[in-house]
Amino acid sequence: MSQTVSVPQGLPMERDAGPFDPPRLLTRLREARPVSPLLFPDGHEGWLVTGYDAVRRLMADTRFSSRQDLGILHVPYEAPHMPAATEPSPQVPGLFVAMDPPDHTRLRRRLTGAFTVKRMKQLEEHIIDIAERQLDELARLTPPVDLVKEFALPVPSLVICQLLGVPYADRETFQVNSAKFLVKDQSLDEKMAAYHALTTYLSELVTDKRAAPGDDILSDLARHDDLTIEELTGVAFLLLFAGHETTANMLALGTFALLEHPDQLAELRADPDLLPGAVEELLRYLSIADIFYRYATEDIELGGETIGKGSTVVVSLLAANRDPLRFDHPDTLDIHRKARGHLSFGHGIHQCLGQQLARIEMRAGFEGLLRRFPTLELAVPANEVKLKTDMNIYGVHELPVTWTETAR
Repeated sequence: MSQTVSVPQGLPMERDAGPFDPPRLLTRLREARPVSPLLFPDGHEGWLVTGYDAVRRLMADTRFSSRQDLGILHVPYEAPHMPAATEPSPQVPGLFVAMDPPDHTRLRRRLTGAFTVKRMKQLEEHIIDIAERQLDELARLTPPVDLVKEFALPVPSLVICQLLGVPYADRETFQVNSAKFLVKDQSLDEKMAAYHALTTYLSELVTDKRAAPGDDILSDLARHDDLTIEELTGVAFLLLFAGHETTANMLALGTFALLEHPDQLAELRADPDLLPGAVEELLRYLSIADIFYRYATEDIELGGETIGKGSTVVVSLLAANRDPLRFDHPDTLDIHRKARGHLSFGHGIHQCLGQQLARIEMRAGFEGLLRRFPTLELAVPANEVKLKTDMNIYGVHELPVTWTETAR
């Protein structure tokens, strides 16, 4: 390699290159050694994969397991309040994101029909309507307002609640506990309390749906007798959690990014046909669900390195999506870029099931927001926006915005 970087002691986390860019050390590592040894805080000698090609290959290779019950899960960053694991985590029923085939295949197959492109297209008008109604609510408020609270969080929450058959009146329960569950450095008791609150609620919900099904995805799943209540609860947890947290963060952080790139914002306002491409570029550029884990089930060669059996492998999708070997000028936000092929929805058998839904929500959300609020701007200096560096999904805690007029 043309340059060397010492083995990092823990995962580089500090957003020292700006609110949208990878940590500088992560960028240097990708350039020097895209498959790099990583010394974990607990002493485990694992690996960090940052190069685009290597990440794609790893995520397509099922020898890199997603199961957390095969070995001890080593956390790659300092978390003083979280005790170091001393034994493997038990497998959670229904949580197919942490499973390998054939268990993963059986559960995922049950859901593929619910998330087809065709079915999502049929939902599009309904999603646009939800976004427009939320924008009506926003327009009635006196600025400054927090865009997260008044728009970015309610839209995906409303959509996923209707899709799954979760009463929207219960949103406080799952929004608060989802947020608590995502905190990086917390005690195991705190994390498990949030998890149990969510799963207790969802267990009761899917039990009711099995007894009296409605017209929603959880009811459809509950009709399958081969799925236990525990499995249904795990699936519901995954869909509800992933279905609102990720899109909410993309809507808020994406708006922040566009406001910080006024030339791109002006182009997008002038030509809404650029929006589908802009959404892909924002997904690539921001990569809010950044860090994923795999477990090597045998010795595996990747990117010229041999990853030993039993190693915990950390994957950075943000670093991979900023790889200059795959994207020209990758640290530039360019809404004209052909960004398809980005890895923000993952790759391989675990590629995000709800990606079409997320795309539709983002298109509807950004299109409506830009059209209805032509003078939208930050209400605080950019460096005062509170970033979610403390959370496992990146975004902003709040986005204070203001405007001088709204349009219909």
